[in-house]
Amino acid sequence: MDEYDLDAVLQQSLDRLTLLNQISAAMSSTLDAVEGLGRVCRVLVPALADWCVADMMDDGGRLERVCFSHRDTGTDAAGPAGALPPPPQTLSTLLARVLRGGVPLLLTADLLSTGQEASGLSAAMHLELFDRLAAESAIVAPLRARRRALGGLVLVRDSGRRPFDDVDVALVEDLTHRMALAVDNARLHAEANAIAERLQRSLLPELSDSGGLRVTARYAPAAATAEVGGDWYDSFVLPQGDTTLIIGDVSGHDLRAAVTMSQLRNMLRGIACDRQEPPGIILRRLDTAMETLYPHRTATCVYGLLKGPQGGPYQLEWSRAGHPPPLLVTEDGDTNFLREAHGLLLGVDPRAERASAVTPLPAGSTLLLYTDGLIERRGEWLGHGMTRLRQHAAALVTDDLDTMCDEMIDRLAAESDDDIALLALRLPPSCA
Repeated sequence: MDEYDLDAVLQQSLDRLTLLNQISAAMSSTLDAVEGLGRVCRVLVPALADWCVADMMDDGGRLERVCFSHRDTGTDAAGPAGALPPPPQTLSTLLARVLRGGVPLLLTADLLSTGQEASGLSAAMHLELFDRLAAESAIVAPLRARRRALGGLVLVRDSGRRPFDDVDVALVEDLTHRMALAVDNARLHAEANAIAERLQRSLLPELSDSGGLRVTARYAPAAATAEVGGDWYDSFVLPQGDTTLIIGDVSGHDLRAAVTMSQLRNMLRGIACDRQEPPGIILRRLDTAMETLYPHRTATCVYGLLKGPQGGPYQLEWSRAGHPPPLLVTEDGDTNFLREAHGLLLGVDPRAERASAVTPLPAGSTLLLYTDGLIERRGEWLGHGMTRLRQHAAALVTDDLDTMCDEMIDRLAAESDDDIALLALRLPPSCA
């Protein structure tokens, strides 16, 4: 081999290594499988092919076309995205062999234009694209991980480019292996995220309205993680008739935090029902129990008692332990953070005195209790988040309470790195 040939081989190897790294970077840059495949297609075209198609298989075995990329950005011949006809069941077809775990298949111009197997492939995967876009050679490769077919990738070159060869098939086999692992990881992440959210929601109580009061709550998991957390809310009527309004956040984002959250909530319920005492004392009792049972955990909490006869007037007696202040919004949109009665986090010093505060609640007003995920943003001063919350609450206060909560979550939770709990109370406008 002369020096020229050696340089060409080295350059070819470098190009292939670069392509493998680009594919890995494209798939690892997102946890959304569809978005990742779209990024891969845009790398493969024109680096390796003139156009490509990627299909994914759902749990029911149906293929769905998720991306189509052509070197001519104005070309859109892949047909509508969405479910495709089911693949043929006979093992004699090329598609069936690929989806059942075969190696990538190299299709020459002759096979693309004639033959029963090619027509079967075309009917199943809409690969009449070969005819439309003057394909000269193609590679059909399975996306397969953990002995499961996840979809397929089709790479095509037209007459203006060197046809695919066996070296290209080996490269595509390596590429699709990496792609399949990334797609499988994305699916596992989505499944874990769904399980974590279901677990979190199962630990939270169902709320009911009473005496003309509207009480509702929302929980939103962190968008970028698949972990359970320690955020919780609660509201129930005490034996003496007061309605509790509680929100809290146990430190940590793991199963232990979620279990601690559930047990703290139940302990607080028991203490509140047994003791007819001001909120500050109730939180101090909870802190004492926490020191004994969970000596290395910390948590924040707001514990409030809504007092008053049915129909009003109402007042809120409350105390907070290291938690963001509740927000009171009047019918006219005036907002006020309730910053009084602030004490240490739970789990820091159970012997510390905890104050209580009393705040009259105007008729028709809305009270919002929330966790820090609603207002905190990485690298941003907390005051900006609180101002943002105040502005959105004032703008939405005339909406129905459920609509208001939904909009608050939609507008404020999208950029949050933390899970969010929101508890909202609305008083009847007719109270005195």
